[in-house]
Amino acid sequence: MRGYGSEIGNFPCRAATIVWLLPGAQREEILMTIFTPGNIAALIIAASFAAGLNVYATVLTLGLLARLHGVVLPPGLEVLASWWVIAVSGVMFALEFVADKIPGFDMIWNALHTFIRVPVAALLAYQASGQLSPEMKLLAALAGAAIALVAHGSKTAVRAAVTPSPEPVSNIALSTGEDVVAVGITWLTTQHPWAAAAIAAMLIVCAMVAARWMVRLLRGVWKRAQAGSAAIERR
Repeated sequence: MRGYGSEIGNFPCRAATIVWLLPGAQREEILMTIFTPGNIAALIIAASFAAGLNVYATVLTLGLLARLHGVVLPPGLEVLASWWVIAVSGVMFALEFVADKIPGFDMIWNALHTFIRVPVAALLAYQASGQLSPEMKLLAALAGAAIALVAHGSKTAVRAAVTPSPEPVSNIALSTGEDVVAVGITWLTTQHPWAAAAIAAMLIVCAMVAARWMVRLLRGVWKRAQAGSAAIERR
């Protein structure tokens, strides 16, 4: 195992398993070495962005990797490796995989998930920063929520522009791409956290630019529609 596990001993492929077999005090000492504030920040940036796209895919990926001893998660995120969390997130991911590809219904689904993706991202960030000071934990939670909100808001804006398309291919392709990005960034976060954070940061900038462009486009369409209605009324 690379990433966090590469800092443990001379047996990287077994690092995650070895860590959890160690006595409590020794395990905590190693985890403190692995999860430096910098690594935690990188994890929060990348995982929060992924959660903003698909929170169930993010939780499921982290849970499976931890459960299979493929990665070591921060102590506060150990619960993700429990089978009930994996099962629930797996079922919800399957539901979202279908629901998010149905034009029209996907807008309702994404609107409702504003109240799920953002709070869960904040909770993941808070738990991941458990070894930091209370002030830093609160800051991490706020950052996680903000990053997830940007990703979620941009996704919703782009989807609003694509959904009216009469053919379903573009909607399905866009949704599938979002799923792949969410899973890919989550996995990369556990292997190369800083690379994942850099990619997430670039995607955040692109998402903000895309969302701004979409808003301008929709405003232009709305103004033209209003002008057309006014012209018809004058006739």
